[in-house]
Amino acid sequence: METENDTHISEFLLLGISNEPELQPLIFGLFLTMYLITVFGNLLIFLVVSSDSHLHTPMYFFLSNLSFVDICFISTTIPKMLWNIQTQSQVITYEGCINQIYFLLLFAGLDDFLLTVMAYDRFVAICHPLHYTVIMNPRLCALLVLVSWMMSALNSLIQILMMLRLSFCRVLEIPNFFCELNQVVRSACSDTFLNDMMVYVVAGLLSGGPFVGILYSYSKIISSIRGISSAQGKYRAFSTCASHLSVVSLFYCTILGVYLNPADAHNSHSSAIASVMYTVVTPMLNPFIYSLRNKDIKEALKRFTEQ
Repeated sequence: METENDTHISEFLLLGISNEPELQPLIFGLFLTMYLITVFGNLLIFLVVSSDSHLHTPMYFFLSNLSFVDICFISTTIPKMLWNIQTQSQVITYEGCINQIYFLLLFAGLDDFLLTVMAYDRFVAICHPLHYTVIMNPRLCALLVLVSWMMSALNSLIQILMMLRLSFCRVLEIPNFFCELNQVVRSACSDTFLNDMMVYVVAGLLSGGPFVGILYSYSKIISSIRGISSAQGKYRAFSTCASHLSVVSLFYCTILGVYLNPADAHNSHSSAIASVMYTVVTPMLNPFIYSLRNKDIKEALKRFTEQ
């Protein structure tokens, strides 16, 4: 690799999941299938919630937003990956890489914020059931979603502006199937101290904050459920947040599994395989978790298919 710096680099090379030519058709078919399942499943949830008046409640309003965000999230990476495999090219332009990082951060942040908002919704529903409709009014629900969009967009913009100050080597290889922020920053030839600090500070505030909020909400929920005398009442209360708890566990476990790896893991194909978990598998499984574990969604799906 040449060591000469070039601030105005024109393209990057995405090394993908594997360089083995014989595996490319299998990878293409696998990821195309997962992409279609994800889009179809989340789109179905979005349409069912939008069309069924029984689901016009805060919980399902947030769920429909989560489904929309998951479609956008997976669409920032997989179509480009499939195109590169089909054209036998590893190239992504500098502008394309910047755009991909921006939208990845935007939709990943939205996932994080929406899961936190949904935890708050379950906290109010279980701990303050008599005041639920007053607290979780349509205006507050819309405001929570709007603030989530604004906070996530601000974070994405800050990270991109910080990245634009970096200069890169003329030949830049990214050991992943998409432009992942940390890997791109580590590949820069200029000093990345400020970028690293910004990543950690923002991660602590915008990821740690929501995670603490989710933990606090569920600590209160568990405390309230323990105070319910009947076993049936406890089961009914817990069942209303079981799907959300499953999605939260899947989301945070996959992200922590990737970013708590040693630094060397970010320079290998093992990082690309691990990244599949939170960029592809999590959005794909969310519709199944909510449709299989949620009675209201299952009944709404039946009504939707009978129309």
